Amino acid sequence: MRCLTHPLLRKLLSLPLQCVPGQGTLSKGAVVSPKQLFLRHSCSAGRGFVTATDMVNYWQKVFETNGIPEARESSQYIVSFVLGAKTFQSLDSKSLHTPLTALQQEQIQQLSHRRLQRMPVQYVLGEWDFWDLTLKMRPPVFIPRPETEDLVSLVVEEEFQKCENSALCFPVAAPHPVILEIGCGSGAIALSLLCKLPQSRVIAMDKEEAAVDLTRENAHRLQLQERIHIIHQDVSHCSAKQLLLWGPIDVIVSNPPYIFHEDMASLDAEILRYEDLDALDGGDDGMRVIKTILALAPSLLKVSGSVFLEVDPRHPDMVEHWLQVHPDLLLTLRAIHKDFCGKPRFLHIQKQSS
Repeated sequence: MRCLTHPLLRKLLSLPLQCVPGQGTLSKGAVVSPKQLFLRHSCSAGRGFVTATDMVNYWQKVFETNGIPEARESSQYIVSFVLGAKTFQSLDSKSLHTPLTALQQEQIQQLSHRRLQRMPVQYVLGEWDFWDLTLKMRPPVFIPRPETEDLVSLVVEEEFQKCENSALCFPVAAPHPVILEIGCGSGAIALSLLCKLPQSRVIAMDKEEAAVDLTRENAHRLQLQERIHIIHQDVSHCSAKQLLLWGPIDVIVSNPPYIFHEDMASLDAEILRYEDLDALDGGDDGMRVIKTILALAPSLLKVSGSVFLEVDPRHPDMVEHWLQVHPDLLLTLRAIHKDFCGKPRFLHIQKQSS
C-alpha cells in the first residue's frame, strides 16, 4: 500500500526555489486569504502580473509555514492542474511566464486552501493517474499508491507466462482470464487489468458504497463497463456462489487492509482525516481480511489459479506460516516480490491440485 505515505513526487524533479519579491514575511501558522494573495502578487517583482512560477513559489511558502507535507510538489500539482497540465515540468516556457488570469488565480487559491486543510492532493484535484489511466478521485475512497502499479504488472506477467506455457496458446495469444478484485476502491487495479489484458473480464467488489459508485463511474468514463461486474459486498459475508458469475476464477487480486491496528494512529493527517480507515486497518496482526480472502480462494479458483496480494513487509512469513497450518486450503506461497523501496510487498499464492 505504501512505501512513502504520500509518494506524490516519484516521477517529479524539484525545481530550485526562487524568491518572489514584494511578498513580505509569512508568520508561523499564517493562512493568507485569496484577496491578500492577489494583492501581493499583483505587484510581484514590479511586473504588475502574476505567473505560474510566482504562484508555485508563493504557495510553497504558505504550505511550508503551515506544516503541509510535500509543499513544493503540492503547489506544482495544483498550478499545473489549473493550467491543464499533468506536471509542472511539462509546462513550456511560455506557459510558465504568461500572466495568469484572475479566474486561474482564483482557482489556484481555492484548491490551495483545500490543501491547507490537509486534504490529499488527489482529492484536491479530483483525479489522479494510475498507470496510463486518469481516474476520478473523491473522499473517502482509498487513493491508489504508485507501488500498487507493480501489483498490476505481476498479474499481467503471470497471465502471459501461463499462456506461453500452455499448448492451447501456441502460437502465443492474448490471455483472457476471469479476474476477481477484492476491495476495488476507485477501480484502479481492476480497470488497469482490463486495459492491459484486453480479453479479460473482471469482477470487482467492495463493501463501501462510495467505492462501488466510484469504480462504476471510472469504468464508464473509460468505456470499460461491458467487461466489469461490480458488486457491493463485504468479502467476510460473501459466498462463493455470488462470485462465480463467469465460472471459476483465474486470478484473485487484492490490496486489502493490512496495516496493524496499533500503527493506525501514527498515519499522516491526510489519511486520518479524509481516507476510509476501514480500507487500511487490518486488525491486530494486519491479516484480518487477508485470512478471509485466502480461506475463500480455494472455492473460487481454478486449479493452478493465483492470488496476488499487497501486504505489509512483516506479512510474508506470517502468511506462509498460516498456510502451513491450513493445508486443507491447498494454497502455496509461490513467490514474494519487493516494492520499489526494496521491501517485501507482494505475494503470489497458487492453488494446487488435490
